[in-house]
Amino acid sequence: MDDGRVITARELNRSTLARQLLLRREPLDAAEGVRRVVALQAQQPASPYLALWNRLAAFDPAGLDAAFTDHAVVKATLMRLTLHAVHADDHRAFREAMHPVVRAARLGSRFTASGLTAEDADALVPRLLEFADRPRTTAECEAWLGERLGERPGPGAWWGLRQYTPLLHAPTAPPWSFGHRPSYIAPRNGPPGTEPAASAASAASLRELVVRYLEGFGPASVADVAQFAMVRRTDARTALAELAGRLERLTGPAGEELFDLPGSPRPDAATPAPPRLMAMWDSVLLAYADRGRVLPAAYRRIVIRANGDVLPTLLVDGYVAGVWRPVAGGIEATAFHPLPEESWEGLATEARSLVAFLADREPEVYRRYGHWWGHLPDATVRLLPGG
Repeated sequence: MDDGRVITARELNRSTLARQLLLRREPLDAAEGVRRVVALQAQQPASPYLALWNRLAAFDPAGLDAAFTDHAVVKATLMRLTLHAVHADDHRAFREAMHPVVRAARLGSRFTASGLTAEDADALVPRLLEFADRPRTTAECEAWLGERLGERPGPGAWWGLRQYTPLLHAPTAPPWSFGHRPSYIAPRNGPPGTEPAASAASAASLRELVVRYLEGFGPASVADVAQFAMVRRTDARTALAELAGRLERLTGPAGEELFDLPGSPRPDAATPAPPRLMAMWDSVLLAYADRGRVLPAAYRRIVIRANGDVLPTLLVDGYVAGVWRPVAGGIEATAFHPLPEESWEGLATEARSLVAFLADREPEVYRRYGHWWGHLPDATVRLLPGG
């Protein structure tokens, strides 16, 4: 299909918000919520929970606990070689699509400096998956690897093997299912392909990933697809070309070619967007080559720090307007530009809800990242009471 219709920057913003359930909270359970938004970045244990709190009506964190325990939602190294929470039904295709990237990135010089080769890794993967038939700690896995090799492996061996092997993270500890010391377990429905021959299957899986990406984040360009999956633009372009009969083509605000699935929601630019207190590393900030869709360029280096930390943000009228953190008495909101009083009132309502949500789990969530507040520019700061 070739529509060619021009879509404005604000329409792109509203399309993203609609598909990411940020125009209104939806009455879905945790697993279905994750399916709808496709992928939640999960390197920080609390963030998938806060992401769903922003998106689902009456979200109960115990529902996501149960989904992780039951493997309805799984946490694994996937897109951009980053930990994501995805629906179990998506894991195989996503991991197979990422196979060439993971192989190249994790079986390179750091891995081979341990004395192992990529072929050694291929031989070890099925045996490690058998060993991980129940949760295994890092220490147990390293001991297992030493026994297989007959000696203590170099430091790069387990680093490369644990990410190359399609292991899931097993729930370990409260308050957010996963602690800072991971345990690993094999997928219950069988592992994705990891042997060299799986590279051929990865092309079909990449097409499936692209379709799911457009469902949750479209419309999108070749560069956006490549950024989301961290694949080469040539591979993203090939996948989109092979899907051409199923896709619409649009023209973006800068004249760029965009792709989308017919019938997908593209709300009017005037559609209201309620304020939100977004999680650290929320996917809407990172899923595009052009992050200006939600994150204004002037604020990008403030919000996305040089080491990769992505601060928890204020979303006002669909765009990042500042950052937030818990403090004694409520939520401290820092706005990078003047906000109307109506927006402050909406943020205050969200803050009361968030404080109540965090109370039984981690009232001072993200505290370890507080040092970044010393690097913020001059801005308007308000305490939004929690009571």
